[in-house]
Amino acid sequence: MTAQAAQAQQPLLSVQDLKIRIQMDNGEMNAVDGVDFDIQKGKTLGLVGESGCGKSLTSRAIISINPKECETTGSIMYQSSSGESANPLNLLSMDPSGKQIRSIRGRKIAMIFQEPMTAFSPMYTIGNQIMEAILIHRTKNKKEAKKITLEMLSKVGISDQEKRFDQYPHEFSGGMRQRAMISMALSCNPELLIADEPTTALDVTIQPQVLELMKSLQQEFGMAILLVTHDLGIIAEMCDEVAVMYLGKIVEQAPVKEIFHNPKHPYTKGLLKSMPRLGGNKSKRLDSIEGSVPIPINMPPMCGFYDRCKDRIEGVCNVQAVPKTRLSDKHMVRCFLYSDQHEGE
Repeated sequence: MTAQAAQAQQPLLSVQDLKIRIQMDNGEMNAVDGVDFDIQKGKTLGLVGESGCGKSLTSRAIISINPKECETTGSIMYQSSSGESANPLNLLSMDPSGKQIRSIRGRKIAMIFQEPMTAFSPMYTIGNQIMEAILIHRTKNKKEAKKITLEMLSKVGISDQEKRFDQYPHEFSGGMRQRAMISMALSCNPELLIADEPTTALDVTIQPQVLELMKSLQQEFGMAILLVTHDLGIIAEMCDEVAVMYLGKIVEQAPVKEIFHNPKHPYTKGLLKSMPRLGGNKSKRLDSIEGSVPIPINMPPMCGFYDRCKDRIEGVCNVQAVPKTRLSDKHMVRCFLYSDQHEGE
């Protein structure tokens, strides 16, 4: 196998044993605890789970923008598809404010933030804020940078680009701000787009437009997407593979069709049952997962879903850490119901 062929088979991004700890007054919080996943070139990985599961901290760790209080260990290996580096780069080993990570952040790996209302500074025009990234990463020519900015505004469906270029964020609606944020993230043709809850702040009429826009731009630019969301409907529409996250751990990971048609973890099953369905019984209440995500401070070795799980095994799930179980080459679950240890007992 040639070096080029070997490089082509490598994932664009490989996260291994990612841990994020935060020192609190009452102990140490294990906000992210041993997360592993790969993102393939041109594919979409969905990271799904309830609020408080560690999804946003995981995604922000990739570009080193978590608060200084976050103690991060593990490795995040990035293999550029442009061939600039023969070997993968460990993003976690880089200085968060150093030149090397800043050459990757925004240029090679871009992010759509969760809240479009506050993502832009109210002090500068939309056009100037989009141009800033282009001037840093693509060209020093302001005329050319403005031309690229206007083209990107057009690509995301914002009309009258010349006028909008000189407007401030408060003059944009929520949907337009989300589109402008997408245009800013894609203005440097990134290889990986991290989309953290990209439709949360939008009304239901705008959400499908933004998702369709992301899919069409992905095909045009050939980029990979890490889609962070709690909405399984969006996961079904957008993703090739799904990683279900709970209490800082990935509890199940598989191709999207496998997750929807053959879920294994009780938490995954609970999420799927809580989805509304077209044509369902209108008088029947949706299922829900009782309880809430616990705070992961000074937790003993046990299954984090134990208190909320209807299938828990007393004396097993609450006394030891849960191992990973490979059900197939592409399907992993972290549950004693499928582990060899439980089968032996």
